[in-house]
Amino acid sequence: MLRALAVVLAFCFVNLPVLYAAPAPANQIAQDQPPPPDQSHDQPQYQQQDQGPAYENFSPEQLDNLLSPIALYPDPLLAQLFVAATFPDQVEEAARFVRAYGPNGVDSQDWDVSVRAIAHYPTVVEMMADKIDWTTSVGQAYVNQSTDVAASVQHLRHMARDAGNLASSPQEEVIEHDDYIAISPYQPEYIYVPVYDPAICYYRRPYWGPAITFGVGFPIGAWLNLDFRWGYGGGWGGVYYTGWRREGWGGGCWNCGWIGRSRGRINVNNNVYINNRYNNITVNRTVVNRTVNVNNINRYNSVHKNVNYNNVQANNDRANRVNNRNNGRPVNYGGTGGRGNSPGGNDRPGVNNKIIDRNIDRNNPQINQYRGRDNNARADRPPSGQQPSMPAQPQRNDNRPNPQQLQNRPQYQQQPGRQSPQSQMTRPTPHSFSPNEGNFNPYVSSQRGQASRQQSAPQRSTPQRSAPQPRAQSSPAPAQRGGGGRKP
Repeated sequence: MLRALAVVLAFCFVNLPVLYAAPAPANQIAQDQPPPPDQSHDQPQYQQQDQGPAYENFSPEQLDNLLSPIALYPDPLLAQLFVAATFPDQVEEAARFVRAYGPNGVDSQDWDVSVRAIAHYPTVVEMMADKIDWTTSVGQAYVNQSTDVAASVQHLRHMARDAGNLASSPQEEVIEHDDYIAISPYQPEYIYVPVYDPAICYYRRPYWGPAITFGVGFPIGAWLNLDFRWGYGGGWGGVYYTGWRREGWGGGCWNCGWIGRSRGRINVNNNVYINNRYNNITVNRTVVNRTVNVNNINRYNSVHKNVNYNNVQANNDRANRVNNRNNGRPVNYGGTGGRGNSPGGNDRPGVNNKIIDRNIDRNNPQINQYRGRDNNARADRPPSGQQPSMPAQPQRNDNRPNPQQLQNRPQYQQQPGRQSPQSQMTRPTPHSFSPNEGNFNPYVSSQRGQASRQQSAPQRSTPQRSAPQPRAQSSPAPAQRGGGGRKP
């Protein structure tokens, strides 16, 4: 019995390494192992392609130049502008809508909530649409460098304050807290857009007048539901959704006084902008795949001189590679899906024009039937390369010779430096608009007109006029007067 037990134990210890080497169950395979070769086609296509160089960020000097025209805007408006800059196509469409209809009706459009917010301020949306390359660059910077963008805004505000050009006014309130500067609307009903020259405002006081001026006030509405958390959590903070709560982001909100002043002047309960679904701020991250005209960006050098934008050109090359990998599929830069089906320049999709679509069906295949063609060409005219046939000479009543008779005369024989009338008639004339102008024969047209006039003129005999007879004097000649002297 003991011997049998010993044999069993010996057999178990000898085969123990084989048991350790047994394969594990299928559900315990490590997740980071590469898939089998036959499953590689199931992987996403973008993982199999070369992505190329990564996106190149803006330097602090470049950000200062880009943000200098708007760094002194009130925080609620500036927060909406940064988010709306990631939807450049919608900004252009909103600007066209505001130019045609005004701010009324923007709330019912299908743009992003940030674009609808800035559409309430015509000067702002018009500026962004007019400088669309700058707007695109600002949106790209905000998508990839939101912290650097906030730091640049604070740096520019400190420069303006140190130069003595940034202080509270009846239009806006400037608040400082822990070395952070916040700019809030001061009036409870209106918000004012500042106007200033970046080349002066950040460096010195102007020689005359204030450095910052304000135009007409625009109404404060529920759409201004974004703000900045300056210094929150020990960092630069960022854009956050206030929902028009009195406490802002919480009890430590030191720059939320404008909400308390203006909250009673807006309709909080029934306004579409006050909604829990706007808690998450949505940005269009595909804006980084849009190209930018570098020449329109190089002009922004008011703060730092001699700053080039080589990274913009590098990002354009990267965007072109990404767009080419789409194999002609449209890229939705607007973020709303199905928009922008008309072609646009500079590798950017166009946007629909509601005024044109109301009168023209752009899906009609016959819309391009006559586009780019010469509408002056006529079927009854020969091609420009063929010699037109001479029409029959009309019957003439005068004794002038026709061109064939002129060629037989010695004085009209072909001589060096002289052309016959026939060659002058057939010589092609230069044209300005249509090549068919060379088929015009002025001599034949003149002869045809003269013959027509002669045939239509009535034959009149010329009466013989007699010589004029001297007129008889019916009254005697007046007596001769003296020289006008006095009588003695």
